[in-house]
Amino acid sequence: MTATIHYEGNLRCNATHLQSGTAIETDAPTDNRGKGERFSPTDMVCTALATCMATTMAMKASDINIELKGMVIDVQKHMAAEPRRISKIDVKVNFPPTLALQDSDRIYLQKIGDNCPVVKSLNTDIILNISYQ
Repeated sequence: MTATIHYEGNLRCNATHLQSGTAIETDAPTDNRGKGERFSPTDMVCTALATCMATTMAMKASDINIELKGMVIDVQKHMAAEPRRISKIDVKVNFPPTLALQDSDRIYLQKIGDNCPVVKSLNTDIILNISYQ
């Protein structure tokens, strides 16, 4: 098992990662009867995408002696109404400003990011707008 989720009431959940014991709380967004005081479940999907991209790129970068510490990824979720779902995710990957990547390394890392496990797990109806800076 990966996690145990407890519904706390008032549209809030508490998820505990079983291996580490760390916890994440979620809340419904303000545009869907929630307080928006925590990540929403759909926020978590977008966050999972960005962290998966960062992690897989960092793994492969270390294999070729490139350090991505300081990389920043901004992610923006867009929702559709009928049915309510994530319709588009904008991802902006900002490599560390002091990192001078060769074109071949940049292309390699972009391919890794564009094909991370979460990208491959998302519904193909979701528009992914990924840019690298």
